[in-house]
Amino acid sequence: MRKVILFTVIFIVIAGYILLAPVYQFYAHKNKAPMPPWGYLTIPADSPAFSEVMNDRYAQAANNATAALETHRKQINSPGISAAVAIDGELVWRGGSGWADIAADNPVNAQTQFRIGSTSKALTSTLLARLVQRDILNLDTPLSRFKLTELNPAWNTITPRQLASHMAGIPHYKESTEWAGLYRFMTLNTRYEDVLDAVRLFDDSDMLFAPGEKFSYSSLGTVLLSAVMQQAAQAPYQQLIHKEVLTPLNMQDTFAEPAIGQATDDMARFYWRQDESKPVVRPWRDVDLSHRLAGGGFISTPSDLVKLGLGFINNDFIQPRVRQQFWSAQTLNNGEPNEQHYAIGWRVPMYDYGEGIGKLLTANHGGVSRGSQSWLMVIPQYNMAVAVIINTTTNIFWDFGSVSTELARAFIAARQQHN
Repeated sequence: MRKVILFTVIFIVIAGYILLAPVYQFYAHKNKAPMPPWGYLTIPADSPAFSEVMNDRYAQAANNATAALETHRKQINSPGISAAVAIDGELVWRGGSGWADIAADNPVNAQTQFRIGSTSKALTSTLLARLVQRDILNLDTPLSRFKLTELNPAWNTITPRQLASHMAGIPHYKESTEWAGLYRFMTLNTRYEDVLDAVRLFDDSDMLFAPGEKFSYSSLGTVLLSAVMQQAAQAPYQQLIHKEVLTPLNMQDTFAEPAIGQATDDMARFYWRQDESKPVVRPWRDVDLSHRLAGGGFISTPSDLVKLGLGFINNDFIQPRVRQQFWSAQTLNNGEPNEQHYAIGWRVPMYDYGEGIGKLLTANHGGVSRGSQSWLMVIPQYNMAVAVIINTTTNIFWDFGSVSTELARAFIAARQQHN
């Protein structure tokens, strides 16, 4: 009898650890629980840098950009940083500074792949635009036309437009009322090869509001959108994104993050830190982000992201009428623009680049992931795209992203000089 009790206790302890350890890690990585005192690394003071110039007319801008990246990386205490600039249909420069993997002594290089977080939404928006212009999917077709509403009848009147512009009423991760799914959003250790399996993590969750009534940012809404596209095109979402976006744009380093333990040789190590003012980090715990693929689960490089940006302003790839629609602030049921003036998978503000340049339309999307942040912006007036990624996070996003405007100014000035 004692052996039975002993084995029962051991089983309960082991099962409890397996179930609860990932939840504890989730809160520890959010600074809501103590992190173990071991496992920290100091970012080396002397870090390597690289710079590749593809067009000599931008050589000086490239030098300025490389110096700016190194200064910025040290200011924000990031292990590594990588960036790229494309102009007039071609990649003109890419560069970086620091470490892809500190312990392995691997520097960041042009092939280093990073998590891009919510910049994945720009990828998904591009796929949606391609399907819309081929009349495979209409932005205003209600989900009642698809089998997805069998999962949740409250989704009947939602449209792809509302999902892509965060006006559908679908909750974000922590707002989900489906406890099993909420647990999976914290443990992050389950693989989902089919986007429909990921949708089932929140299909019983309550709606935040009636579709079109308000704006509420939701990556889960983008996941549902990927399932809608999959149903409309009668092909798996991952197959569609490769066929319609990645292959035509030659984005060879962009893909769904592999399962835990199967990282590619070029993938960066991702880092957590408790104090941004110090060059001290620790590797982020292993996670599987396949449940959020369309809204935040892709791996990419800055060089690939600027290809995406150029693709969206290429009239042969995205028709002008479609681009105009996708880059327009979407309106609520009352006819007013949503509170963030969010478009269809993009934000498209007028941004002031300062003296000599002024205000320019700048389509953009940023992403925050586990141990990584990314930023892509597209400036149509100069046929330009700029992308920057780091392998850690900052509490204030623009503390990271602000360097992109410095890069843009340098290359715009060079382009103005040679025109």
